[in-house]
Amino acid sequence: MEIQLWREILTPYDLAVKELIVKFEHLIIEHHNQGLYSPIEQVTGRVKTVASILDKAQKKNIPVDEIEEKLLDIAGIRIICQFVEDIRKVAEIIRHRTDMEVVLERDYINHMKDSGYRSYHMIVNYEVQTLQGSRTIKVEIQIRTLAMNFWSTIEHSLQYKYKKNIPDHIRNKLTNAANAIISLDKEMSSVRSEIMDAQNSFQIHTKLVSDILTNLQNLYGVANDREVLKIQDEFYRIYELDDIDQLKRFSKELDIIAEGYRAQSVSMEEI
Repeated sequence: MEIQLWREILTPYDLAVKELIVKFEHLIIEHHNQGLYSPIEQVTGRVKTVASILDKAQKKNIPVDEIEEKLLDIAGIRIICQFVEDIRKVAEIIRHRTDMEVVLERDYINHMKDSGYRSYHMIVNYEVQTLQGSRTIKVEIQIRTLAMNFWSTIEHSLQYKYKKNIPDHIRNKLTNAANAIISLDKEMSSVRSEIMDAQNSFQIHTKLVSDILTNLQNLYGVANDREVLKIQDEFYRIYELDDIDQLKRFSKELDIIAEGYRAQSVSMEEI
């Protein structure tokens, strides 16, 4: 098959990956904007290279003209979570979306591979719009924890180095590392609520400070400089106290002040 033809074949897959990354990243933003914990920590994606596609097709005895039909991971999305519990939540979110259809699921979390590999795989049908019209693309979505992803990245590199024939002593170390990661994920799950509370508090604090600074910046253009400096000094005083309740109170009071100046500005424009 000609290189140019491969480019045409893979272009819709590239589009699917880019669109899905944007959609999953927006889910993270939506959770944060609503002051909620996001079960998704990171999202990445890729389209297999032509060399990788041909290599896998050869190993699976898939004819070139059947590659798109039988190779399910030409387009891939990887969703990284902090906790094992988050994996189930993300899978549930995907199942309930109307812009993609789940056609296959593989649970390598509860059914770990002999190598020690753990991840949750979902194959979805995803529709993209191209110059040639609508195309339904199969995309593999891998959902795993940060720890699982670390192990998988190392194992993949070693598989590449040793051409799938990893020496026994290294394989044993990988197995030990896989077991250690299972323990790590369990330990992290045991303090999950505390970690989530801490992260939510950080998100709330960050948004409060951002809103306050935006209001202060806007006031500089309409309010008396001396008054703005006084408000700014009060903000610095409260910020140093590291008291989230006082910061919330200050933010609400500043909202009222800013709203008053906006109303005044509108009234002046009507005169």
